[in-house]
Order: sequence, then C-alpha cells, then structure tokens
Amino acid sequence: MQRRFKAASLVLLAGLSLSLVGCGEVNKLKAKKAYKQAIEMYRQQDYKRAADKYKEAVDLDPELTAAYFYLANSYDNQFKATKRGDATNDAYLTSAIKYYQVAADRDPDPKLRKWALQYLFNDYGSEKMNDPAQAEAIIQKMIQMEPNDTGNYFALAKLYDDAGVYDQEEQALVKAQQIKPNDPGVYGQLAGFYNRQGDFEKTMDAYEQWKKIEPNNPEVYYTIASFYWDKAYHDQRLKEADKRRMVSTGLDEVDKALQIKSDYIDAIVRKGLLLRVQAGLEKDRTKYDDLMKQAQSLTDKATALQKKKVAGVTK
Repeated sequence: MQRRFKAASLVLLAGLSLSLVGCGEVNKLKAKKAYKQAIEMYRQQDYKRAADKYKEAVDLDPELTAAYFYLANSYDNQFKATKRGDATNDAYLTSAIKYYQVAADRDPDPKLRKWALQYLFNDYGSEKMNDPAQAEAIIQKMIQMEPNDTGNYFALAKLYDDAGVYDQEEQALVKAQQIKPNDPGVYGQLAGFYNRQGDFEKTMDAYEQWKKIEPNNPEVYYTIASFYWDKAYHDQRLKEADKRRMVSTGLDEVDKALQIKSDYIDAIVRKGLLLRVQAGLEKDRTKYDDLMKQAQSLTDKATALQKKKVAGVTK
C-alpha cells in the first residue's frame, strides 16, 4: 500500500511539474506578444497603451529585461510638470523612476542601462522630483561606469551650480579638464563658470587655453573680443588706462577672427562696437570722428553682408 501511495505521489508531482513548466512557457509567449504590441504603440507615441502593454509583458515574464526601460519611458512621457500634485500624474513619475532603476540594474544592453541612468538623473532633477541627493548619487554612478565621459562631469557641475555649491562645481569641471585637456568644450564650460563667478582673469585664461587648442577657429577670437568689449563698456570701476588696454586687446582678437574669416558678420559688428568705445576715450576730436567713421563703415558692411546672406537663403 505504501509503495502504491509513493508511486502515485511521484506521478502527481511529475504531472504538476510539467504543468508548471507548460504554464511558464505559455506566459513567456504571452509576454512576447504583449511586448511586440507595446513596441508598436510606443512607436506611435501612444504612451498610455504602451505602458499598459509593457507592464503586462513584465508581469507575465519578469525576466523580459528589454521591456523595463521602455515601460519606464512610457510612464515618464505621461508625466506633466504643469499637473504636479495630481495623484495620477505624480504616479507616472514614481513608476518611471521605479522601472528606470530596474533597467539600470538588470538590462543586458549597456546602452539602455546608460539611458536609464540618464533619465533617472533627469527625473530626480529640479524640474521633476527635485531631489539633488538622489541625482548626485545617480551621476556618480554614471561617472563610475564611464569615467572618461566629460558630459557626466558637466552634468555634475550643473547640479552643484543649481545647489550653489560652487567649489565642488569648479572641482567637477577641473576634473573634466584633466580627463580631456584637448577638448575645447571643457574650456568653454570653465570659462562660463568663472564668468558667472565674476572672475574675469580666470575666464580669459580658460579662453586662452581654448585658443591654443583651436588656433584656426575664428569663434574663439571673437568670443574673447566680446568679453573685452563687455568689460570695457560696462565696468565703470575700470580706470581709463585699463579700458584702453581692454579695447586694444579686444581689437587684436577680433582682427585675428577676421583674418581667418573675413565675412564673419558678428566679428565685424563687434569690431565696430570696440571702435566706438575707443572713440569715447579720445579727447582729440579728429581722432574721435575718425574712429566713429570706421565704426559706421563696419556697421554698413555687416548690414550689407547680412542682406546678401538673407537674399541667398530666400532664393
């Protein structure tokens, strides 16, 4: 009797196992079908239905890791910052963060893991969750994944800038410079930071570093000239000798830009503005009139070039 019971139990267990295996395979097939439907809805930007189908797919098959990023993004696209405070709307963002995290941890595709972290960083940003601590943790993880990607350091610097932690912002940008010392974008970021801090000398030093990397780029000379014009024109604390030096340096830089690109309209305009500041420093009426005449001539030249450019576009 015992042997019969044991044999019957084994048969029952075997049947149950086969049933479970069969059920699992059926669920995986259903999950794949839902996933394919979700992809089409996502392509059509029908994010509500796409989210429902992606959710159905992962509920049926939690190992369908390729679905998690797009499930998160479908929720993310339904969130509206203007409706913050609405329970349904806020739940979209919460769900997006939940599934971005799953994608970041489990997706086998490194590209999608990276995207998941980028979107997570954005969702914790000031326009959505406004959680700087979580955002910093995410960007630090991205830096660990790709330590040579300066974009991650720029994002970290922006986070510190929003928080008013300027010493750490500078450290992040300096680190980016150390990683890619020949990247002009690094010096543009540094110059922007120092300019916001009101440090003219360090701003100019950053642009000078950029100039060494791209000596044939007229934009860098024009940009430097613009800063010298702005300083000479707006800074009322400058002594006359310093203003003259600023104008002279600005004119040298803008002339270099025009040597490289003679029809550089913005540089032509900037040179005219510099000449007007220079004229304002002259006490000799003849020199004043001559400088103002040169400035007007440059204004006329820039206007003519602009009209020619517009005419060429509209043909």
